Amino acid sequence: MNEEIKALIDYRLKEAKEAQEEAAILLERGKCRGALNRVYYSMFYAVLALLASRQLAASKHSGAISLFHREFVKTGTISADVAKFIDIAFDLRNKCDYRDFVTPDAERVAELLKESEIFIATIETVLANIRPSNTT
Repeated sequence: MNEEIKALIDYRLKEAKEAQEEAAILLERGKCRGALNRVYYSMFYAVLALLASRQLAASKHSGAISLFHREFVKTGTISADVAKFIDIAFDLRNKCDYRDFVTPDAERVAELLKESEIFIATIETVLANIRPSNTT
């Protein structure tokens, strides 16, 4: 894996962690819609990091998630039980962002935040097995 790809993966993982932190702050302040958005993006950025490891990209979120499923879930690299976390967050975020009068439940957002930690840790483990350990 070349240095440019490694740097991109690291950048995207950093974005994932920052989005998680932002989600926790927003949730603590009762801003559930914003927290849900950041939870979803934390997982999405991790997916982008994983796709970068194979030099894959998509122009739409649904396309990136589809590639993730094709390349990593269907092959057994990522379990379906973990992969479903991004699917749930994607669907809920779309409902809350694009439909009127839909507000996410604080408990569900908190649960998704915990699930995002599992999701990102799983992707970090996969990436650690792909690239040398001296890159972070």
